[in-house]
Amino acid sequence: MSEASLIRLDNVTKVFHTDEVETHALAGVELNVRAGEFVAISGPSGCGKSTLLSILGLLDTPSGGSYTLAGESVANLDAELRAQVRNQKIGFIFQAFNLIGDLTVYENTELPLTYRAGMSPTLRREAVMHALERVGMAHRLNHYPSQLSGGQQQRVAVARALVGKPKILLADEPTGNLDSKNGDAVMDLLAELHATGSTVCMVTHDPRYAGFAERQISLFDGRIVDEQALPRRRAAH
Repeated sequence: MSEASLIRLDNVTKVFHTDEVETHALAGVELNVRAGEFVAISGPSGCGKSTLLSILGLLDTPSGGSYTLAGESVANLDAELRAQVRNQKIGFIFQAFNLIGDLTVYENTELPLTYRAGMSPTLRREAVMHALERVGMAHRLNHYPSQLSGGQQQRVAVARALVGKPKILLADEPTGNLDSKNGDAVMDLLAELHATGSTVCMVTHDPRYAGFAERQISLFDGRIVDEQALPRRRAAH
C-alpha cells in the first residue's frame, strides 16, 4: 500500500444554523487516509458521519479547517471546479442506489463519463463494460433498475462509481437498503475492489461490515473519539 496521503483533514469543523439554533456537526476533525486504504467511519445517528462524508465528497464545505485531496487544497475551488474534481477523482455509492429509472443499466453506468469532454464513444463503452464486468452485471446492461433486485441495483451503483477510475470510493451505508445476503455480497465486492488497489471510505452503523475495513474511525458528537487498526478478515461468505 502506498503511504501517500490521499485525504487530509486538519481541524475541520461544520456548523449548521437554523432558526437561531447553532448545531456543531463536526468539531475539530483530524483525518488522514492513505492511497489504497479501506477506512470505516462509524458512530451513532447524528454523530456527523454523513456530514463528514459529504465534505470528503465535495458535496458540502467545512465551516473551518482545511481539506487537502490528492495533495491539493480544495478550499478555493469554485462550483465548476468542485464538480470537475468530483467527477474525476471521487466515486459515490449511496444507500438508496440513486439509479435513474428510465435509463438502462448501461446508461446509468455511463452517466459520469458523459460529463467528460473529449472522451470518445468507443472509450466510454470500453470503460462501461469493464466496470459492469467487475461487478458481475454485464449480462444485464439493457435492463432497467425496476427489473433488478436491490442487490443488483447496488452492484450497478458500484459500477457507476468505478467507471471513471476515481482516486477514492465514498460509500454511505451501502448495505442499508439490503437484506443480509445482498449486504454481504456488496461488502465482498468492496473488499475485492480494495484488494485490487481501490481506496474506500465507508460510513456504516453495522459493526460486521465495519470489520471489512483496515481501520475503523468512531465519531461521537462530531469528534473522532476512537481510531483502531482492524485485523485482516475473510469475505462475508
